This record gives sequence, structure tokens and C-alpha cells, in this order.
Amino acid sequence: MDKESSLNKSLHVQNKLSRRDALKLMGISPIAATVIANSVTPIEAEASTNVKGKIVILGGGAGGIMAMAHLRSKISNPDITIIAPNEIHLYQPGQVFIATGVYEADDIIMNNNDFIPDDIKWIKDEAKSIDADNNKLTLRSGEEIAYDYLVVATGIQYHYEWIKGLTKEDIGTNGLSSVYLSDLEKGTAQGGTLSWKWLNALEADVQAGKKPRAIFTQPSTPIKCGGAPQKMLYLCADYLKERQLHTEFIFTTAGASLFSLGNVTKELQKTQNSYEGMSTKFKHNLIEVNVADKKAHFHYIYEHTDEWGTESREEEVILDYDYLHIVPPMSPVDAVRDSTLVWKEGRAKGWLEVDKFTLQHRHYQNVFGIGDVCGIPMGKTGGSARHHAPIMAKNLISAMQKKELKEKFDGYTVCPLKPRYGEIIMAEFGYDGPMPSVPFWKDISVPRASWWIFDVYMLKPMYQHLMMRGLM
Repeated sequence: MDKESSLNKSLHVQNKLSRRDALKLMGISPIAATVIANSVTPIEAEASTNVKGKIVILGGGAGGIMAMAHLRSKISNPDITIIAPNEIHLYQPGQVFIATGVYEADDIIMNNNDFIPDDIKWIKDEAKSIDADNNKLTLRSGEEIAYDYLVVATGIQYHYEWIKGLTKEDIGTNGLSSVYLSDLEKGTAQGGTLSWKWLNALEADVQAGKKPRAIFTQPSTPIKCGGAPQKMLYLCADYLKERQLHTEFIFTTAGASLFSLGNVTKELQKTQNSYEGMSTKFKHNLIEVNVADKKAHFHYIYEHTDEWGTESREEEVILDYDYLHIVPPMSPVDAVRDSTLVWKEGRAKGWLEVDKFTLQHRHYQNVFGIGDVCGIPMGKTGGSARHHAPIMAKNLISAMQKKELKEKFDGYTVCPLKPRYGEIIMAEFGYDGPMPSVPFWKDISVPRASWWIFDVYMLKPMYQHLMMRGLM
């Protein structure tokens, strides 16, 4: 049995475990035990607060559900409405594992009915507009919803159409894939399944003696899980390497480095050097795709400094490809982006304008943010949303009590980079630098097999049975 089949079989058994057995399994892992010990919120020990006010949570992804769970546990007789059209809930980190043969598609599909209790009013719609000056929002249906307090948890939307010549429907055709693609209404993890087919087609071409060029892109906008483009790059390369196959892999990124932390960057460069035929083109932003002719157009910014000064120029670079993995530009949903709630300028322009510590809006004191939508220096990961939730909930309750907001978000984010099958660089850091969950593993740049086991087998049941229920 090959590596992927073995992983799939083991995971299939894990998915059939009961909640109790899943928690027992987590308990035998010292890593899981350490993470849980540092993360669990002792809800039973907290006295419920008797505050009054209508709380509306906008969004039913990880951030919205965790916000709801924490607020519900901390308020006596809460008046909470959640606005979210999706009954299907995807465990989104699993898309990369589907795309590389570790998970199957139905392994990451959950149901919001399992997370939203009967005492929470659930409106299965989404916001068309937000009128923060008058404490109300308008739904797609035309219904107006008033609120006393608003939690914005709308996440991110993908913009394949911002790339000239490309539509979302092109993904899965003509050598194109994107691990981010999903359809919550149909309950499908298209990104993972299409990318798995894409990887198998790439393998077949190499097996046939061809030398295809595979390009992996990363856009200029903030994205959900900033490490995902490189996760796909390295796992696809390792998938071929394990079969003693090689081809040309090019990583194109609008950024100027592989990662924001120097020691992690050095490890990722070592990873790239370990794969034959792999290279990176920095400051290359995908702006156009000629789907029929398989040509990718990039906006390239060239800068060079020497003793004569700095030379800077911009140009369009066209690269031929056989296989192209696209990470689309991303933004907040239109209702947020078109509202008065967003930053009007600066690096966070268009994103929710909240204080980076308290997660309270900087101008509307009855508005709070959680998750990817927040225009703060770090935090577009599920791990960040988990840390946002208890802080946001306690600060919102303090605002309801007209008290000082004492809880502070430390910038925690996490990027489980996958340099190869069986190892993960668990890059955990915050505003002030590295923040390892396992204290004796201070160097967050070291690839570890234990983190792979944790990520593949432990994290999803923790997400489902603890995080989404406000228990950590």
C-alpha cells in the first residue's frame, strides 16, 4: 500500500470515531494535550453575565460560529441572531489534504445545524448592505434587520474574475486548478477534488516522458491562509519525487520573500533547493490568463540597488505553462467593502477597521470583528479566529456593560507549512514574534513529523468538537 492510500485508510477510520473516542485519541498525543492545555476556555467555571441587547452575527463560517458559541456561553438568556446562508460547513484547511491525496472530499464536509443550537435565531440569508450609522442591515431578500451590537464575521471572497481572461468556471479545465474553490450551496470541496485530478494528470504527463511546466501563483492581495500556495507547491513536488519523477515547478509570488520570518524563509529556501527543477519568481503578480493558449501574464516590478543608485521599472512578463495552480485575489464581501466600516486608506484599505488588540471597530463602538475580514496586521487563519473569539466575546460584553475593554489580541496566527509529506513547519507567531504552542519547541522553523500527525489526525476533531463549540 502506498503512502497516500495508507493515510487515507487511517483517516477513514479516524472519521468514524465518536466524539468521545476522538477526544480520547487526542488525549494520547502529548502535542495535542499541550495545545489543548494552553487553549481550552474553562466555560463551566465562568459565571454567565446578565446583559441585554440584540447581537447580530454576520457570517456562518468558522469565525461566526465560534463567536456565537463564546457569546452564548457567557451571556444569560442571550438574544443572538446569526445571518448565514450556508448549512454546509467546510473544514477549509482540509482542501490541501484533499488536493494531495491525504483526505477524501467528504472528510471535510460538516453541517452548521450541528453547531447552531435552537435558542439562536438563524436567518439563512446574507447581507446586501450595512447601515452602521443607523444600526441596521439589509438582507438580499430585502428584509431589514436592526441590531444593538454587530459582529462582522463574513470572511473572504475570491475574485477569479479580477484576472483578465479567467472565470471561475475555467478552473478544472485546460490545465487549471485552484485549491480554494468551493461551493457551499452544493456542499462540495471542488478546489481539493479538482486539484487532486490536476496533480494526477501532471503525474501522468511526467510518466509519459513529457517535461511539463507547472506554475503556482500567489496574488498581491491578502489571502486566506497565506502559506497555502507553498503548501500546494511542495506537496505536489514531493508527490512526484516519491515516485522518482521530476518536472519544472515555478512559484510566482507578488511578494518579495518566501515568508515574513527570516528563519522560516531560510528553511523554505532549503526546501525549494531539495526539489529538482523548482524556482521562484518574486514580485510577479498574475493579471491575465490566456486559457486556450496556456499563457500566464504577470505584472512584474523590478528593483535593483547598487553604488549608482536604485533602478526601478515595471513590465509585463508572459510565461507558458502546462499546468497552472491559481490562488485568486481576495477581498471582503461586497456588503462590508461598500460600507462605512472599512479602512479608507493604507495597507488595510477595504478591510474591516477594527482595533488590532480589542477587535472593536475604531469608530462604531457597538461593532466588533472576528476572522479573515479584519483589517489587522495578522490573522487570516482559522487559528487566529480561534484566538479572536474569546477576546472579542469578552470585550463585546464589556461594551454592553459600559466597561473598559481589557482583553487584548496578541496577533497570534499559525501557518502549518508542508515542505513534504510527513513533516510540517508549524509557524506560530504574533505581533511580537514567535509564539510556539509547545514551549520546548522554540524554533518554529523546524519541520517535524509530530506536527504532521497532529495536523492530519488531531486538528480536525479538535476543530469540530472543541473550537466550533467554544471550548478552546
